[in-house]
Amino acid sequence: MTVTYSSKVANATFFGFHRLLLRWRGSIYKLLYREFLFFALLYSILSLVYRWVLTDPQRRLFEKLSIYCDRYAEQIPVTFVLGFYVTLVVNRWWNQFQNLPWPDRLMFLISSCVQGQDEQGRLLRRTLMRYVNLTSLLIFRSVSTAVCKRFPTIDHVVEAGFMTPEEKKIFENLKSPHLKYWIPTVWFTNLASKARKDGRIQDSVDLQTILTEMNRFRTWCSTLFGYDWVGIPLVYTQVVTLAVYTFFSASIIGRQFLDPAQGYPGHDLDLYVPVFTLLQFFFYSGWLKVAEQLINPFGEDDDDFEANWCIDRNLQVSLMAVDEMHMNIPRMTKDVYWNDPDVRPPYTRAAADYCIPSFLGSTTDMGLSEILQNEDTDIQNAWRQGSVLGRMRRLLSVQEPPELQFRPSFKRHSSDISSFFPFIPDHRIHPGHAESMADQPRVYFSPHPHPVLDTLSTLKEVNSTPSSPDTSVRSASHNSIPAAMLSESNPHLDNCDSSVAQEVSLETAVPLASQEPLPEQEQAQQGPSLF
Repeated sequence: MTVTYSSKVANATFFGFHRLLLRWRGSIYKLLYREFLFFALLYSILSLVYRWVLTDPQRRLFEKLSIYCDRYAEQIPVTFVLGFYVTLVVNRWWNQFQNLPWPDRLMFLISSCVQGQDEQGRLLRRTLMRYVNLTSLLIFRSVSTAVCKRFPTIDHVVEAGFMTPEEKKIFENLKSPHLKYWIPTVWFTNLASKARKDGRIQDSVDLQTILTEMNRFRTWCSTLFGYDWVGIPLVYTQVVTLAVYTFFSASIIGRQFLDPAQGYPGHDLDLYVPVFTLLQFFFYSGWLKVAEQLINPFGEDDDDFEANWCIDRNLQVSLMAVDEMHMNIPRMTKDVYWNDPDVRPPYTRAAADYCIPSFLGSTTDMGLSEILQNEDTDIQNAWRQGSVLGRMRRLLSVQEPPELQFRPSFKRHSSDISSFFPFIPDHRIHPGHAESMADQPRVYFSPHPHPVLDTLSTLKEVNSTPSSPDTSVRSASHNSIPAAMLSESNPHLDNCDSSVAQEVSLETAVPLASQEPLPEQEQAQQGPSLF
């Protein structure tokens, strides 16, 4: 009974929905025409009484009543209440459709995993699928009025072939006050376990997969039963219905056209047909009718689910899949694209416009010059942003966050390539090495770090004159600085390669502190630069 119109709206055209407005089956006209005619009749009768039956004092009293009803009827939240209710009903309706029991997955597994082309194997597969369809039938009988009319008793189920007389006796002898749709499920699981013991199901993994799918099928059935058992709260349905009916009951009086001679606000015209009031009734009452039709999709309305068709389809398809199609495989032949790497199925002339090239990504149309230009722009923006942020932090005396603090670099004057040996204060130089370091090349602190922070390069020697004879102590017994001192002065050297650390000698570059270093406060104010 489902009304299908998908082919009519496959393409968006000018006034594409106008053809749907002229359909009767499943339309709003078919649902609402009785209520619409009743409302129009009551409005017309009251209008005639006001115009031709009432006296002038009675008309004045009726006019006051009409203005009062029109003013306070708008305070009823019809749109708010009705909108939430219809949304809830539509979601519930769609969830019930998604939980309709379909045996397709089970029939695929049974046809492939339950072996045996003899009569016993055929009987086993057909019996398993019959139990599956019997489970769904018992659920549909309990929730659908159309199916219940078709199978009112268990005798009709037996007559239709879903249950044998022996199974009926067992079914009726099991006394339970609850719905017994789960009994065929137990028969299915026991029979599948017996088939595993007999070797019909050759692997326990196949048995587990079949039982898992059967549990999913049972979950679908129990979900439908739950939707039928627990519906939308009755109080919500009553509130929505009273809100709509009360609003239009007041509108019959409040939307009457009053005498223009009395000068009431908003009553300048005297018409006989309340066009917009009728449209409002059509939309709001139609909205309520949609909820009324979808709240139980297992009835006999035009848009209710075809439960009887589902039963017929599932039984016929599932038995065919496990019986006639079991191991009935077509002979394998070479396809038409054999040894053809460029596989392109043909198009008809009517579908030639749908042959389009493959999509390779949105960046395929970008040129190399555009990419490089964007990269240069990003670098410049990052440099500017970093410079401004660094200056603002120094101005406000804010410490750099850990992720923005670069390790300071140290370089010698007149060096071709900068190095990163730290400045060693005088008090940290071992007394035994002071004489050997007095006349060695000197390395000065640089507040501008090198772009590459994790590399060490060899420095060229630069001779300098000691600033004081007290600090110019020479010693020929020491040829290099101990590695422990370098590691203490610069903890980052611990992570460097040993081969790189060995290049630090007196003959290449030795960090000295013969000159007076910058004050600690000045170093702290300068801080490491971002660039």
